[in-house]
Amino acid sequence: MASLTYELTLAGLAVGSAAALTGIGLIVTYRATGVLNIAHGAVAMVCAYVLRQLVVGWGWPLPLGALVTLLLVAPALGLALDRGVFRPLALLGSPPARTLVATTGVFVLLVGGAVLLWGPGAQDDAPVLLGDDPWAQLAAVVALVCLVGAVTRWTRFGRELRAVVDNRPLAVLAGIDADRVAAAGWAFGSFTAGLTGVLLAPYVRLDPYGMPLLVVEVIAVAVIARMRSLPVAVAAALAIGVAQAQLTRLHPRGWGEPLLQAVGANLFVVALLVAALVLPGVGGKGEDALPPPARPARVPPALWLVVGVLFLLPLGLAGSDLHTAVQVPALAVILLSLVVVAGRGGQIALGQAAYAGLGALFTALLAAAGVPTLLALGLAVPMVAVAGLVTGRPAIRRHGLALALATLAVGVAVSRFVLTQPYATAGLTLGRPAGFSDDRAFYALELVVLAGCLALVAALRRGRTGRALSALRDHEPGAEAAGVPVPRLKLLAFVLGAALAALGGGLLGMGLRAFDPEQYDPVRGLLWFAAVLVLGADSLLTPPVAAALLTTLDAGPQAGTAAALTGLLATLTGRLPPLLTLLPTRNGPGPPTPRTGPPPSEPLGTGPNEPPGAGPGGPLGAGPGGPPGSAPDEVHGTGPAEGRRHTHGPPPADEARPRPAGPAPAPPRTQPHRTAPRAAGPAPRKGLRAHDLTLVHPGGVTALSHVTLVLSPARVTALVGPNGAGKSTLFDCLAGTLRPRRGQGRITCDGTDITARSAHARARLGIARTFQRLAVFPSLTVEENVRLGQEQSGGGGDPAAVERSLRLLGLDGPVRHRAAADLPTGTLRRVELARALAGRPHTLLLDEPAAGLDAAETAALARILAALAADGLTVLVVEHDLDLVAGIAHTVHTMEGGRILS
Repeated sequence: MASLTYELTLAGLAVGSAAALTGIGLIVTYRATGVLNIAHGAVAMVCAYVLRQLVVGWGWPLPLGALVTLLLVAPALGLALDRGVFRPLALLGSPPARTLVATTGVFVLLVGGAVLLWGPGAQDDAPVLLGDDPWAQLAAVVALVCLVGAVTRWTRFGRELRAVVDNRPLAVLAGIDADRVAAAGWAFGSFTAGLTGVLLAPYVRLDPYGMPLLVVEVIAVAVIARMRSLPVAVAAALAIGVAQAQLTRLHPRGWGEPLLQAVGANLFVVALLVAALVLPGVGGKGEDALPPPARPARVPPALWLVVGVLFLLPLGLAGSDLHTAVQVPALAVILLSLVVVAGRGGQIALGQAAYAGLGALFTALLAAAGVPTLLALGLAVPMVAVAGLVTGRPAIRRHGLALALATLAVGVAVSRFVLTQPYATAGLTLGRPAGFSDDRAFYALELVVLAGCLALVAALRRGRTGRALSALRDHEPGAEAAGVPVPRLKLLAFVLGAALAALGGGLLGMGLRAFDPEQYDPVRGLLWFAAVLVLGADSLLTPPVAAALLTTLDAGPQAGTAAALTGLLATLTGRLPPLLTLLPTRNGPGPPTPRTGPPPSEPLGTGPNEPPGAGPGGPLGAGPGGPPGSAPDEVHGTGPAEGRRHTHGPPPADEARPRPAGPAPAPPRTQPHRTAPRAAGPAPRKGLRAHDLTLVHPGGVTALSHVTLVLSPARVTALVGPNGAGKSTLFDCLAGTLRPRRGQGRITCDGTDITARSAHARARLGIARTFQRLAVFPSLTVEENVRLGQEQSGGGGDPAAVERSLRLLGLDGPVRHRAAADLPTGTLRRVELARALAGRPHTLLLDEPAAGLDAAETAALARILAALAADGLTVLVVEHDLDLVAGIAHTVHTMEGGRILS
């Protein structure tokens, strides 16, 4: 027994050592470049093939082949990736999600290239580099960790590396060549990937698909180490490897035996699933989601007609054998699920192949039980939708890179524990529905299903839900602030995506007349994701076009062509726009070019193509200080000057300066803009309050310390202070973006404790906010942006609130129909404020509302805010423009060091 335990431990140490090498390479690359290199496994596979080619194919001595592979080929491959793919993205300032798409493209490109060069079959004659002694492998890992630690701690390069990791822009200003550091990180990461590949190749199946996926599974050790600690990654790898080896001793009897055996053989997959769904995620909220596309122009009906005719051609021109053609509509339905999740919802979904495989599996199981095939497919779709609900609920709490890992982990786990297990798939066959056994009839059925699915997703793009999904994709924090229930909407996208993938997977299995797990391999899921992103994730034309291209290329004489071409295009993400945006459309060829700022002389309310009277003399500056239709005394009679005697803190320097005034005379009096319903005899409001609020960030940094703040109705309160004083943190706590822990203070609204309520729940209570960095939704028009605020917040029952907000902010002319991506900063500030007001809030939180505005725009903004406060609105302004604060604020608080000083 002791001998068996020892032998299994040695075997586990060998596997754990290889996993530790993967963790070391991933962490070093991430720390030096900020890129989570999903293609690490593909690099390992290529290096293993290169060593085999040199030693077995060309007869080189093993030591020489190993030196060339590990010291020349592997680092050169890393340097090529740095110079050709990731450095251009860094220079463009691409978000982490775009670099993740690029690493997915590199993965697919290397897999496709390996298939083209060495074929898709497995090789069993890979040379053994370090022999069968696991202690030699473990010694190599320990030596590598010590080397990396010594270089990081005691050399100049290590100091530069730590500086780049801590603050890359500051390191560059200090004279550090960050590009050189990144190149070294890529070279070292590729070296460890190559070492992993040549060590694993003799003991696992060396093929273009199996080894990359195997290395992807051991990303778990880097996630457990939070992409930081090399010792933690090595310890986790060795522990999981030994535990996996020891589990092979268990042989329980009964129904659980095959499942336990599957777990014992795939413990790294379990670790990846747990690390991705339970442990704190990698990446930042709102910073690494898929970047929103430019507003797509509508595809001309003529182009849809051409695509429809091409899809109908096999029915008229092909023979009776449509084996290849029947795969296209089914694959298009699967890819349509990615349009819903990634294109509409902006979420990174790398596990859709799992849902497609479950759809085919459940259909086959139900059909084997005697259920008619079409009915079996109809029942399988909601079953997989439930599976999408169960797996999606923990995944939607993740963002960006962490979400990508979570979806990839779900896809790999489903493949390993269900789709490829004999206990679930042994002896399964999948036929076609009665009456559709002929290829032509079944192809016609698929076309009808595809058309229905396209119509469903097209309907999802319109209306209230469509606007909410666009807002979620464009700017998640802004969508939450507008009242969009983000978790519920994400879950809707995941569940609908799972259902569509299941429908397409079932059709694909019926078309092939078999349940083939290889059709739903996780690597194929990465290929599908890359293809959809390359063509355009938000276009309904993408699924049929991508499905036709992938199927046609795979059916050609050279296997791997589709993967190589798709991967190559995906590596150019950020420099090459989605290909379908280059087609001629109703708005002309190519995507629109968004404007990033106003002309220097353009005041607030006088943007291009805006209606006459939208400037300081129009709706935005109707009178000397009022909203449209207000007379001068409506604002001046209740202005800040009368309440300034209650101001806390130092009084403004120029309290007596004249208020900004617009041209006179004012327009005729109309009904004032009301921000909240006025019931007869309402109970007096208590306003929004923070009670003894304390917030400590991870790491022990105290951002707020016992802060108490009262925001009273019909008053403008301002927070001023230096950067880092805690103003934005307090602002975010009031808005619900940040929430203090239990016992560290509370927030009340009209006496009701709302400390635990989310940002979107507070928006629906009547607490609206704007952002220092603009939080508009570029793919929506001005009117759609404002309507979203009315639909999702407390103003949902008053459609007239949209028109009032547009008129108040001077947006009711032709500009209302323009995409927000095309507008200057001053206009976008008004759009954001109009969206907040359309929800008819009682409290308005403004984070540096004058940022990016010129003097005329700032003066017009002051008039609006004064009028809103006079109308009963509670207003909080966090602002560095002391002139604006002096002109509008009734109460000024000074913050420093997380405390309110006055």
